[in-house]
Amino acid sequence: MRFGIMEMQLGMLIPANAPPQELLARVAGFEHVALTRRLAHSGFKTIELGGDLALFFPGAYSPAAVADLAALKQELGLAYTVHLPLWSTEPSTPLAPVRHGSASVMIDIIRATAPLEPEDYVIHATGPLAAEFYRMTMPETARVLLLRQFQTCARDSLSMILRETGLPGRKLAIETIEFPFELTMELADDLDLSVCLDTGHVLSGFSGPVVLFEALERCLPRLAQIHLHDSPQWHPGTPIVYGKDHQPLGAGDLDVGRLLDRLLESSFKGPLVFELEIQQALDSLDVIRGLRPGIVD
Repeated sequence: MRFGIMEMQLGMLIPANAPPQELLARVAGFEHVALTRRLAHSGFKTIELGGDLALFFPGAYSPAAVADLAALKQELGLAYTVHLPLWSTEPSTPLAPVRHGSASVMIDIIRATAPLEPEDYVIHATGPLAAEFYRMTMPETARVLLLRQFQTCARDSLSMILRETGLPGRKLAIETIEFPFELTMELADDLDLSVCLDTGHVLSGFSGPVVLFEALERCLPRLAQIHLHDSPQWHPGTPIVYGKDHQPLGAGDLDVGRLLDRLLESSFKGPLVFELEIQQALDSLDVIRGLRPGIVD
């Protein structure tokens, strides 16, 4: 099994208690390849590149930076996936100019990273606005109509991205986020997309009243990768508590052994990407070694 890690490591990008002068210097002197090399040297050969880096580091995906990342991939035998931008984007908003602008931002990242030949591109097909309406108190009939509208607008953005980039649908992995699981899967089915199953999001209840292992079975035919982190199990009828996901394995209710067994049984070949800080990810690998010796390379 292949275990990877996200490169959006806030502790490495924004050190705690750093003075403003140091933070400004880090922004000015940011080297994307140096960040990726540090992650690789921590033992991870699959790196989830963060499209949101471009928000604060405009040169993160410049031709020169991409060339350096390509050389590093060759040097160290790395594999890349790309998480498309989500900060400031609203790909499912009914406001067409905002929706199309959000899709354009993602298209730019896909085009910039194409020389890296990523395994897939992970996308949040809906944004904070859809999530806000999803959790808003309102009559159920109105909620269903509104969520269907957001789904329709998300389909427009996804179609635009595929059309403008020429990307095969299976290279675009729609993530299970704060939006109804079945509506997300309908988008994947309609456009023949891949899926990124986020364990912590599903456990936390963000995707609705769906059991993680039922979601896994539904995703398996389209499963490109797993976002791996722990969370307490949400129960229908109780409030959803934010900020309890993205925990190291063993800190929540994820049945890690059962998950790994099912993925092995299904001959899953994609990466399991820790959306955790480095030490949390390393500790999680130790949990896996204890549960299923021999799985970690």
